[in-house]
Amino acid sequence: MNFSQSNSKNMIVFQEINKWYKPDFHALKNIHGVVQKGEVIVVCGPSGSGKSTLIRTVNRLEEIQGGKIELDGQDIYSPNLDINKFRSSIGFVFQNFNLFPHLSAAENIMLAPTNVQGMSKVNARQRALEMLDKVGLASKADSYPGQLSGGQQQRVAIARALVLAPPVMLFDEPTSALDPELIGEVLQVIKSLARDGMTMMCVTHEMNFAREVADKVWFLDAGQLIESSTPDNFFNHAQSERAQKFLADLRSH
Repeated sequence: MNFSQSNSKNMIVFQEINKWYKPDFHALKNIHGVVQKGEVIVVCGPSGSGKSTLIRTVNRLEEIQGGKIELDGQDIYSPNLDINKFRSSIGFVFQNFNLFPHLSAAENIMLAPTNVQGMSKVNARQRALEMLDKVGLASKADSYPGQLSGGQQQRVAIARALVLAPPVMLFDEPTSALDPELIGEVLQVIKSLARDGMTMMCVTHEMNFAREVADKVWFLDAGQLIESSTPDNFFNHAQSERAQKFLADLRSH
């Protein structure tokens, strides 16, 4: 499956991104960065460093107060952008699944194709079944969220995010609400998307996943992008004292 669209190699470009929370908390400070098509960026750093805020700026769940973000060549803060249409085109997977409990797995996935694209229910269900098969849950189409494990619910949430064939997938700590034994099944699905060439940004504390899957690791601290490097360089030759301390703390745990 080929996820790239326009001819440029750049999928997401951050230029001088600044974000404040009132009255005076500077959450993102002059962030520059480029995510190329088909690239997997793992965003890590201590709590409160701005990781989730950064990826939420990409689909405008968080607004910026300075700078520019382009997605596939489009200025996403352009005044004539249809924000709801734009936001529905970006795959976003949250920590806490956010499934509708009164809808089956398939029905949760069918919402976007029927409501956003006007797809018929028959075609939307077929598409939902394809997505459930992709995440290894074809047999759970008619199960309700309460009948699924946390890992299964998160895989349904990934299928829901994939159903509109987004150019980018954003993951905000997708395994942090899961029991340890369920984390692997969700990471396996994300790994398979990486192999398919999906462009992804993933905020995670799973450093083994970062080593295996990331093309680049972005290390944030106090709202600044301190390091951007390959996993090998980051884990074995971190440049900044802050990154070295972060990694030392992880190893001591």
